[in-house]
Order: sequence, then C-alpha cells, then structure tokens
Amino acid sequence: MSQRNRDQDIPLQVKQEVRAHAHSERHRIHVELQNAAKDISGGVDPADVHEPGAAWKPMHHHDAEVAKSKLAKKSRAKRHWKTKMWKRRTQMRLARAAALREARDNAGVVTY
Repeated sequence: MSQRNRDQDIPLQVKQEVRAHAHSERHRIHVELQNAAKDISGGVDPADVHEPGAAWKPMHHHDAEVAKSKLAKKSRAKRHWKTKMWKRRTQMRLARAAALREARDNAGVVTY
C-alpha cells in the first residue's frame, strides 16, 4: 500500500477546496496585474504604480525548505522510463525503425 501522506499528522484538505483556493489566488493576482497595466497605459508614471511582484505568490512558491523537500522526494522515486532497460529498448526500437526506413528508401534504387 502507498505510504504517501503517512508521515504528516495534519489532515489533508479536500482536493476541490485546494483547487478553488489556488484558482482564486491566481485570479486575484491576475486582476492586480490588469489594474497595474491599466494605470500605466492610462498615463500614470510606472514608478508610481504598485506592481505585484514575487511577494504576491503563495508561500509554497518561494519557500526554500519546501523546494528542498520536494526535490528530495522527486529523486527518491525513480520512474520506470528512466531506467537503463527502458532506454536500451527505446534505442533498439529507434534503430530498427531507422533500418526499416533506410531499407525502404534503398529498395527502389537498382545499381548494376
């Protein structure tokens, strides 16, 4: 059985709630950027306009500890298509296809 989310003691949020929160956050940032663009195109000096920057992003986007933990989890779980066996089979398929293509192209050429 999967061990995902077993190490966390906090209850998981409902997926719909998480998606709704992310959607509203993206919408809010988009509206703020639109307002800044409207002000600038309306003749306001760009230095006077409050432009939303990196601080507007949700915390998980620029938290170094979260990024490190995600990288550690990613490197732990190797995907099956990254294995040597998978790469070898892929290369064999590509070589076979190239050989068939070459044989098909050379089949019409007759040399005496």
